[in-house]
Amino acid sequence: IFQPLHTLRNAEKELLPGYHQFEWQPALKNVSSSWDVGIIDGLSGWTTFVEDVPADTISRRFRYDVALVSALKDLEEDIMEGLRERGLDDSICTSGFTVVVKESCDGMGDVSEKHGNGPAVPEKAVRFSFTIMSVSIRVEGEDDGITIFQEPKPNSELSCRPLCLMFVDESDHETLTAILGPVVAERKAMMESRLIISVGGLLRSFRFFFRGTGYDEKMVREMEGLEASGSTYVCTLCDSTRAEASQNMVLHSITRSHDENLERYEIWRKNPFSESADELRDRVKGVSAKPFMETLPTLDALHCDIGNATEFYKIFQDEIGEVYQRSNPSREERRRWRSTLDKQLRNKLKLKPVMRMNGNYARRLMTREAVEVVCELVPSEERREALKRLMDLYVQMKPVWRSTCPSRDCPDQLCRYSYNSQQFADLLSTTFKYRYDGKITNYLHKTLAHVPEIIERDGSIGAWASEGNESGNKLFRRFRKMNARQSKTFEL
Repeated sequence: IFQPLHTLRNAEKELLPGYHQFEWQPALKNVSSSWDVGIIDGLSGWTTFVEDVPADTISRRFRYDVALVSALKDLEEDIMEGLRERGLDDSICTSGFTVVVKESCDGMGDVSEKHGNGPAVPEKAVRFSFTIMSVSIRVEGEDDGITIFQEPKPNSELSCRPLCLMFVDESDHETLTAILGPVVAERKAMMESRLIISVGGLLRSFRFFFRGTGYDEKMVREMEGLEASGSTYVCTLCDSTRAEASQNMVLHSITRSHDENLERYEIWRKNPFSESADELRDRVKGVSAKPFMETLPTLDALHCDIGNATEFYKIFQDEIGEVYQRSNPSREERRRWRSTLDKQLRNKLKLKPVMRMNGNYARRLMTREAVEVVCELVPSEERREALKRLMDLYVQMKPVWRSTCPSRDCPDQLCRYSYNSQQFADLLSTTFKYRYDGKITNYLHKTLAHVPEIIERDGSIGAWASEGNESGNKLFRRFRKMNARQSKTFEL
């Protein structure tokens, strides 16, 4: 649907929010009860005071409840089909439906027009979107809900529905929170109410659970009031410091939560025990801003891939230069090792050097084939074996946090995960000690310490990742370019 709104046919209008009638019981707090609401200004619902500077940005969004209704109506046939498959009589099933929604939010770099004749403006955008992950129903006499719809491709841009687009830099916390404030308020109101909507010709009632898992670490830290990712508090899931995480790589459990972050922020604000800045910071474990939006502490599979590949790339460099035998190599030497590595990867694997590690490069680099190629440059046989062992363990661990359903897709690797991560950690803390003495990267810590626990809780990490939203970013860029003013230079 890439036509202007007024030229759309009715069949197409049905797909856009604002077409279907619905009501909430009880009515949503502070949200209008009108249902025929299409695209609204992203700044509406944000009350400004006289002395406030109006937000200098363009933003458009759908009202959250209207967008959810549209998504559910889109799945109407799947829901009815699910009821039939489970042998449930649809005329009895009118209430007890539960919908689980994955929320994603991601900033995009430069989205300025590439070929207008204006000046190049550093324009950045943020997209907030949601995916309906599953619909289940609780039948009387049954304890557990019966799943009647499960999103088969939770990471496709086709299942990822945009809710809000804003031209904002994701680091501009004030503007970002001002625009997402009303979205948060609507989401909070919906959690305390039931949606009544006609599905399959009968009115049925749905309740919603929201899980904010499609955020990269930068966004999670911003939303949850934590210090930025270079902080000594290395993890968004536990309270470990970087030094502790590099000493004890595997044994950690998830302790952080949105409510706890709010409590800690209050302590940070009030300092009830009159402690010094360092003592206070240690007490609140790096929570130094007010948590704004509830995210579910998890691990973002895509950025985990990228973070770990960056780390391996650096290990490859260090191994080519035999850093384990010497301390403080010069910048020139490092640069030389890097160009040697890039040259080798380009010649043997057709991997072009990239400025910033991206998902595709990361996937190609983290293979046994790539480590074989790198080992050709490593002088010592013993180090070559260690590198191959490291990659071998990683390749076994990776499917567990990448796959949509690990217990179905890779049960053996899932069973061996804790053992493999322990082996991996042992290798890092002995053979590669020169890199992990007192420091470890955020994603590597999470990969080693938290994966089994998250999977036990959610059943999957890959399905809850931010990939669908990232793919949507690509579409956004594409349409923005197509709709941009085409350059007139060829007419001269």
